[in-house]
Amino acid sequence: MDKSKRPFLKSKQSFRKRLPPIQSGDRISYRNMSLISRFISEQGKVLSRRVNRLTLKQQRLITMAIKQARILSLLPFLNNEKQFERAELTDRTTGLRTRMKRVYF
Repeated sequence: MDKSKRPFLKSKQSFRKRLPPIQSGDRISYRNMSLISRFISEQGKVLSRRVNRLTLKQQRLITMAIKQARILSLLPFLNNEKQFERAELTDRTTGLRTRMKRVYF
């Protein structure tokens, strides 16, 4: 049979089963920084469940562990590098404004 004559049959493709990001032996805790850091973006945001490929229960536990680690200051709330770059830019602009004011007075 032609492929055009059998529109509802799917092609047989092999697929690779994805490994779960959290193994059964891993404990989700605020002290397990190597595990927690995998689920945080570069900006310091908690990645979504779809991106992490976690179950609902695992995502809740990860979120709670991240929040506990932030409160205990094991993790930063924001990424310091981005914050430093913003501070540098504002210093430059305020410096120009003060120089301009000094010139006119």
